[in-house]
Amino acid sequence: MHDIIRQLDAKRTAARLGGGPRRIEAQHAKGKLTARERIDLLLDPGSFEEWDTFVEHRCNEFGMDKNRVPGDGVVVGHGTVNGRLVFLFSQDFTVLGGSLSETHAAKICKIMDKAMAVGAPVIGLNDSGGARIQEGVDSLAGYAEVFQRNVMASGVIPQISMIMGPCAGGAVYSPAMTDFIFMVEDSSYMFVTGPDVVKTVTHEQVTAEELGGAITHTSKSGVADLAFENDVHALLQLRRFIDFLPASNKEKPPVRPTNDPWDRLDYSLDSLIPNNPNKPYDMKELLEKVVDEGDFFEVAPNYAGNLITGFGRMEGSTVGFVANQPMVLAGCLDIDSARKGARFVRFCDAFNIPIVTFVDVPGFLPGTAQEYGGIIKHGAKLLYAYAEATVPKVTVITRKAYGGAYDVMSSKHLRGDVNYAWPSAEIAVMGPKGAVEIIFRQDMGDAEKIAQRTEEYRQLFANPFVAGSRGFIDEVIMPYGTRKRICRSLAMLRNKDIQNPWRKHGNIPL
Repeated sequence: MHDIIRQLDAKRTAARLGGGPRRIEAQHAKGKLTARERIDLLLDPGSFEEWDTFVEHRCNEFGMDKNRVPGDGVVVGHGTVNGRLVFLFSQDFTVLGGSLSETHAAKICKIMDKAMAVGAPVIGLNDSGGARIQEGVDSLAGYAEVFQRNVMASGVIPQISMIMGPCAGGAVYSPAMTDFIFMVEDSSYMFVTGPDVVKTVTHEQVTAEELGGAITHTSKSGVADLAFENDVHALLQLRRFIDFLPASNKEKPPVRPTNDPWDRLDYSLDSLIPNNPNKPYDMKELLEKVVDEGDFFEVAPNYAGNLITGFGRMEGSTVGFVANQPMVLAGCLDIDSARKGARFVRFCDAFNIPIVTFVDVPGFLPGTAQEYGGIIKHGAKLLYAYAEATVPKVTVITRKAYGGAYDVMSSKHLRGDVNYAWPSAEIAVMGPKGAVEIIFRQDMGDAEKIAQRTEEYRQLFANPFVAGSRGFIDEVIMPYGTRKRICRSLAMLRNKDIQNPWRKHGNIPL
């Protein structure tokens, strides 16, 4: 018995040491935490239950039989974040560069299967050199096993990837299928082919950071949602983020106690909209004044800034927010913002999170770049997502709602449950100037007559009353009462239950 206990202690010590003190020091020298340090920071103290501590790879080729470390380069298990159950895996770069072997993949698959069975989120802390080359196709098979589980878990449990080191080749596709991807600046990167391959094939000279660093993916490609300064900041923000999400698609969003009154009025909102309809304002100010205690967690803030997406709480319960941002491209919808918004709306719908939409949209962004890039199909993704969503949907039109973009932004016609407008709302096919230039084309040479017609059109359509008279707007509300009206609507919709027609799945315009 004593011998077994000594062996157990020795194996536990070896597992905790990972690749050994020298490699741990190298990890720290790069400003990175070890796999276990990351887990300790993410989870509630003392809550981590580790599985498969003693698993070792089975490869004997290329001298691998002499290079076995308990755990095989990934730490897996479950614990709690703010008292709520999560499953996680944390890849250990100190062990064979965190490379994925057959057994490494099996450990990840085990916790994903169990997370699906009990209904709890999966968090991946990725720090891996990719497939373990010595194992050949076995490591590739391991990746595919993980991919299959990513797909099966999609829309069932939240999946979050935190990229904390290299992530290249096939390794990027598992994070790509998770719901949210976060990165760490200067120490993480993602790409399918690295700088050396790019240089060989296309003769482009590019660094790993330029090709697939955190700034690249959060501002240019849109692959990642957020970038953080360092490991500590990333993990603390992840703790905050996970608190907004339900554990599975069978649960309603979590509720947190709040001292912020549901019927709080904010008279500063009455002066948010400028008198000049072409002058921008910051939609984030409205979001922060409406949510509980000003706590708004923005998702993808540096990508497609003309559309804001993120989570806040109303009466303590999580709500997803989508809002046009007049400060960027006048709030127009374009390819990137449509894709960003559609994915966010579909996540909220999958996990029973009500959606509140703030609308100030002059239309779709014109231009050959947009048309050649497929704005028709990409714009349809956002339309499809809103039309398909069955969660409570509350819409507030603050100013412009023109053309097809009015329809797309959670209009009454796409099963918006409660649709409000501020007195400053302008709901029409297009802006007064453009409309008059088409309708009264014959008067284009007469500036005075065109000005008169423009004002006439503005009086007729640049207001919320025509839409209100058709029942497309449920009520025109004063800006200062926006929080109160949204909270009241969400309370009314709490037990909403509508079903889409049975089908295997729809065919969203991908």
